[in-house]
Amino acid sequence: MPLNNYAVLKGRPINNRLASGASPHYQVLVSENGTLHRIAINVRSQDGSEVEFLVQSQFEHPITDLLAEMPEGLHKTPSQPGGVALDFIRGNLMQPWELKPLPISAAGPDNDLNEKIDAYIQRAMSDEEAMIYAFGETWGPENDKADKYFGFKPGRGIHDIHFNQGNPPGRFAAQNGPWQDGGLIIEFPREKQWVAIFLKFQTQAWHSDDGDGSLIVPQDREHPNRPHTPVDRDRIPTFEVPDGLVRIIAAYVNDVRTPERETVTLLNSADVPIDVSGWQIKDKQKNTMPLSGSIAAGATQVIEVKAPVALSNKGGIISLLNAEGIKVHGVAYTKEQARQPGRTIPFQS
Repeated sequence: MPLNNYAVLKGRPINNRLASGASPHYQVLVSENGTLHRIAINVRSQDGSEVEFLVQSQFEHPITDLLAEMPEGLHKTPSQPGGVALDFIRGNLMQPWELKPLPISAAGPDNDLNEKIDAYIQRAMSDEEAMIYAFGETWGPENDKADKYFGFKPGRGIHDIHFNQGNPPGRFAAQNGPWQDGGLIIEFPREKQWVAIFLKFQTQAWHSDDGDGSLIVPQDREHPNRPHTPVDRDRIPTFEVPDGLVRIIAAYVNDVRTPERETVTLLNSADVPIDVSGWQIKDKQKNTMPLSGSIAAGATQVIEVKAPVALSNKGGIISLLNAEGIKVHGVAYTKEQARQPGRTIPFQS
């Protein structure tokens, strides 16, 4: 079954411990209105492999508007779209090739996970206005126990601060599920800056079933016991693992006329024409519209958005699915980006 107690914790980071030992986790002590919690961030897989990570130092996503309005505290979060639940894939939080493996520790500055996470936690602890948002599964309160790292009673906290789907058959497959991914988001209000830290194990498949989060891609023939996960944005994707084969490079969201005309611009990154018949565009409400025709090699095509799909002026996500229902590409935009009528929003691909 998926995670039992998926939630987001909002509070002030006040202490930390670097990861070490046999099952290393970077630990953060958080106070939410005086109630203490511990965040345990896994920075190495149990099979000893390096964890894939992504730090977005200028995180732009419609979820930030919802988080800013959230009061301090621990908030049980439904695993469904439309709220604050995270889903790396369906929420278009990143492109899969942005996730890179990194060791827990290494000689030299700013080149391991301990240092990457610590830099932002230290900055947040020194900024009295900074807020941390931790997504994952909760534990406690452990009424008869003190926390083993920070000593407060009762011990309680949140863990599984990582991708929580696409696990292969075995020990962790029961934790698979959509819209329950972990993550760490930090808000620096004075700078109007949001920072996001996302983690994923190399054994987890990027593509998963919409219903139960189980992997839906074959094993990588070049890497036994590992799922196909795209790691190189500069190579032409294959049809078997099509991430980025066709990309969303722009969207016209807020028209100057009424009724509004909305468009999505696609780029064929391949060296052959791509038949998009049977493909779909999906909005943040999971509405879909079918595509047809072909896009020439290296060419772009402007798609006029048709009902029931609609691109909200309050921020949203746009996903592109192939004929098998596999997500090929996805983007997100904020209310601020959609604010100006007549502006076409460009997306980095």
